Amino acid sequence: MLAAGSLEGKRVLVTGGGSGLGAAMATRFIELGANLVICGRRLEVLQAAASRWQQDLGAQVHIHRCDIRDAVQVESMMDSIWQDRPLDVLVNNAAATFIARSEHLSHRAADAVLAPTLHGSMYCSLAAGRRWIEGKQQGLILSILSTSTITGRAFTVPSAMAKSAVLAMTKSLAVEWGRYGVRLLAIAPGSFPTPGASAQLMAGKRSQLRAESRIPLGRVGEHAELAELASFLLSDAAKFMTIARLYLATEQPHGGPSCFVPLARRSQAQVRVQGYARRVGARVAVHWLATVKISRLAVLARCPLHWDARPFEKDSPLSNEDALATALMRKSV
Repeated sequence: MLAAGSLEGKRVLVTGGGSGLGAAMATRFIELGANLVICGRRLEVLQAAASRWQQDLGAQVHIHRCDIRDAVQVESMMDSIWQDRPLDVLVNNAAATFIARSEHLSHRAADAVLAPTLHGSMYCSLAAGRRWIEGKQQGLILSILSTSTITGRAFTVPSAMAKSAVLAMTKSLAVEWGRYGVRLLAIAPGSFPTPGASAQLMAGKRSQLRAESRIPLGRVGEHAELAELASFLLSDAAKFMTIARLYLATEQPHGGPSCFVPLARRSQAQVRVQGYARRVGARVAVHWLATVKISRLAVLARCPLHWDARPFEKDSPLSNEDALATALMRKSV
């Protein structure tokens, strides 16, 4: 644990700092004495977080409503921040992702991930770096990546591409800006579930359990663990570190490119059934499966399925869709 006051006097901007991992890191930064600034698109989320910190920690947090996908808004936000006091640290945390079959991605869907994750990180980094260099001030940019930067990640290709590009930016700018005293670091967390990410990436409790089984420690990471590592990198104890990428509670690095690999093993018939379940609900889909012709059922029978009635138990934590997918479509892995 870092000593109290380890971040005293440091002004830190956390993008997407009102919720999830950003809020967890921001909380720890405040506890260690940092002067916090957060930004995001949803003003109500920022205000709720700032109010909570004011009440719990007595901290005055500065908030900026900013869509980091828009370079003009980023520049305006940075001007406003610098008028008060220059930043010492930028934490590129804001990102977006979802699961999708890559061949079905539209350009709009891809841009919805690339814009905040890649473009937003780049706009914020260039805006902060330019001001540090012009003001002859040292600074630090810490970017939150993912383990897809090592392995790739099936079914979240835009996110894997964006995070890998941010890693390339980190390496490149660390060399280019090192002579100005501007350092760049990155953390690639493994599985640190948040409500937002879990809703997009985890198809029920069983998906999380399968993900945990791929982690050498047998559990997912706790937000406080990531926050402590980030705080160390912001502290003076790490002031000689640059171009560093740290992995935390990661999946087995050589265990395959993605925790979503089992999705690739589903037949097209299974995928169609799952899509049907999502559209009309599990009960109707079960009825449909029970009444289709034998020839259609034979298509499903070509692949080994894991038949399991337990998801339909009354107290099951799975949704109807999860129950149907598990009972009728998930292959034994």
